[in-house]
Amino acid sequence: MVDIKDKEYCPTLEEIGEFIHNSVFLQFCAELSAEYNCREKIEFSSCSWEYGWNVKYKKAGKSLCTIYPRDSYFTVLVVIGERERAAVEAVLPECTPELRNIYEQTKPGNGQKWLMIDLEDKDKIYTDVFRLIEIRRKL
Repeated sequence: MVDIKDKEYCPTLEEIGEFIHNSVFLQFCAELSAEYNCREKIEFSSCSWEYGWNVKYKKAGKSLCTIYPRDSYFTVLVVIGERERAAVEAVLPECTPELRNIYEQTKPGNGQKWLMIDLEDKDKIYTDVFRLIEIRRKL
């Protein structure tokens, strides 16, 4: 199995999927790639907060999300900036209580909220994450 913290070896998307050992990860990546016609970029972060390999998705130079592998789940980072804030807050009442809580508890910094959303299955919060990414893509 791949060591997600080994800076010397860049894992493939499939190897990251094996590390996570949750089929939702590869489904999420495939859906994201198909929906936005984009490819993943696997990068190493030396940041002490999220040290290790992660998966980034961008479209037209704009970050859609970053995925951090975990044991049996993954965390999706979606950054909500000033341009997206009103649109996100308009759809929040339709989102899961979990996502609303993440949004409310996330402190803004430099006019942005960095939402860290854990995914382990294809429940409603999975749909909410795609809703946030769609807003981010359009604005």
